[in-house]
Amino acid sequence: MQDTVPRTAASEEPGRTFVGCDSHRKYSVFVAMDELGRTSSPIRVEHQLKELRLFLRHVPPGTDVAVEATGSWYWLVDEIEAAGLVPHLAQPFAAQRMVATGGKKTDSVDARGLATLLRNGTLPETWIPDAANRDLRNLMRTRLALREYQTGIKNRMVAAINCYGLRDPEEDSDLFRGKGRVQLSVYKGKLPKHTQEAVIRQWSLVDELEKQIAELEQQLKQELKPVGDAQRLKTLPGVGGVLGGTIYLEIGAVARFACPERLASYAGLVPVVHASGGRVSYGPTSKRSNLYLRWAFVEAANLAAARRKVHPERHVSRLYERLRAGKGHQKAVVAVARHLAESAWWILTKQQVYREPQPAVAAKSSSENG
Repeated sequence: MQDTVPRTAASEEPGRTFVGCDSHRKYSVFVAMDELGRTSSPIRVEHQLKELRLFLRHVPPGTDVAVEATGSWYWLVDEIEAAGLVPHLAQPFAAQRMVATGGKKTDSVDARGLATLLRNGTLPETWIPDAANRDLRNLMRTRLALREYQTGIKNRMVAAINCYGLRDPEEDSDLFRGKGRVQLSVYKGKLPKHTQEAVIRQWSLVDELEKQIAELEQQLKQELKPVGDAQRLKTLPGVGGVLGGTIYLEIGAVARFACPERLASYAGLVPVVHASGGRVSYGPTSKRSNLYLRWAFVEAANLAAARRKVHPERHVSRLYERLRAGKGHQKAVVAVARHLAESAWWILTKQQVYREPQPAVAAKSSSENG
């Protein structure tokens, strides 16, 4: 570490200081900027707790610090907060596009660019959840990752069975639940020696993952049980404990969304708009979104659509049926997911359970999604 304090004119004169931090796995580079745009020399700080804390302790309390949302920002933000500083998490892709580097790409240039955006009030920020939310959200995301691993292994097992033509093409039963497991055992016995061994090992992993997932779900249930918002979100059509918890943890502070449409956009459920020369066209939904939140709302929409025969009176059932007839299953499901996202905003904002839309509101929602 070259110096312990980012020295600018702001270090000697009263006024705000803005710090840009270009973080890497082993070290970070800090550049401080005062209100007049004068910058300090770049300071490299190794990612050793003692060294980092020593540096942060000499930065004026309340200083704004911009950090890119890289894979290791959690602990760095924790340390910045503990030092009495104010962290700002920047979207890496958007921030890089906004920083004018003159063709240069170095740690000090990136840190100076973040400080500049922070000072100008143009930093493209990402919300920073509180420490408790970050911690619990990791548990929920781990549950989702384990389910993805399990699905991949199941697909390999079914593919092995299909390779040898053992399964009736018309059969659509779940081979991993109830009577389906008996049929799976029969198929396994007819496989060649080494393929059979591979399927046996994969089956063991599937069952072990199921056990781990069940334990995680029980722990999450206990953690979220006293949280009123998480319980209210479960009143949304198609939403249960896992989806309700995912939606609650990924939304976090709902006040950061000015309106329901902003939340739907954050979840990637609003079409991209192209307007030029007096012409307006709508493209697909944006992939730059919170993918966990998008998954949760789309999954809930699919479940609601699957139960539309059981609950034909629901708004989501009627919305899905009407749009599927003209636009197909996928667009109808996305429209239902958007309705659920906007409803989640109202649930969290008004602190109330889900309510079926009134006719006038339902008509407006349908026209917007149509």
